[in-house]
Amino acid sequence: MVNDSKLTKYNAQQVAAALKAAKGNITLAAQALGSTRQTIYNYIYRHPSVRSVLDESRESMIDNVESVLYKKAIEGEAWAVCFFLKTQAKRRGYVERVQQELSGGVQLTVVYSNPPEVDADDV
Repeated sequence: MVNDSKLTKYNAQQVAAALKAAKGNITLAAQALGSTRQTIYNYIYRHPSVRSVLDESRESMIDNVESVLYKKAIEGEAWAVCFFLKTQAKRRGYVERVQQELSGGVQLTVVYSNPPEVDADDV
């Protein structure tokens, strides 16, 4: 019989702390511990508390990146405005469609819908 305590180099709290410091990045957490990515994955699968830290760290990272996107959109960065409208304002008509016509060959045409008219009171 193998003694698991001799094989375990880290405890769940250490792995969780490394994941939190790395903002959910598995590779960075493994490097910080001097372990492999597989070791981190093993802890994630075996310890619900570690999985919870990973999930929370990644959600926090999404919040941070969304904040940057919002800031860039408000600053008028065209790429950010376009991306935001295509992903968050579909219900207002900001959608991108692909039309296909088959006539011996395939021709793809990208059609951009015009946004609906907006009353000044809605802005």
